[in-house]
Amino acid sequence: MIILASQSASRRAMLAAAGVVFEAQAAGVDEDAAKAALSHLGPRDLADALAELKALKVSARRPDALVLGSDSVVALADGSLLDKPENREAAADHLARMSGGVHRLWSAAVIAEDGAPVWRHVERVKLHVRPLSVSFIDRYLDVEWPAIGGCVGCFRIEGPGAQLFDRVEGDHFTVLGLPLLHVLGYLRTRGVLAR
Repeated sequence: MIILASQSASRRAMLAAAGVVFEAQAAGVDEDAAKAALSHLGPRDLADALAELKALKVSARRPDALVLGSDSVVALADGSLLDKPENREAAADHLARMSGGVHRLWSAAVIAEDGAPVWRHVERVKLHVRPLSVSFIDRYLDVEWPAIGGCVGCFRIEGPGAQLFDRVEGDHFTVLGLPLLHVLGYLRTRGVLAR
């Protein structure tokens, strides 16, 4: 049994499209409190720690399953981290701060079994955001808000968010929020998926 410790539509869609049979359960993690407690970590390690926290929380309830936790962190060119925007004004501010810069996104995946992590992978991509005008940001948010309210970086690259970028360096699945190919590789190793 595979359990995705997330309600993320993007992560659910990736696993389903890849033919993985799974259940999705919200981890019930207070992400704000967790990020505050983990504020000493860099963005890569923060993504990894949050993914592990989610996997362990669900694994404690379901020790019989392989539980997949995942998280993504966006670090702006100046080193500051973006979080999910609280409202449309915050989303506009995030997009303005991203405009014309090269930023980094880390997506982490941790699989837990019987209450302990058994596998992990963290992948990084570089996001080259084109210069964004105020009018473009307003039009973009007219279309995408509030759907992007749960998205770090304020974009769904599988939709209109693709218009934010000049170039993306790295794996497309990682941009979507999960280093999917590595997850599939581990599931094959465990015999969950056919080799």
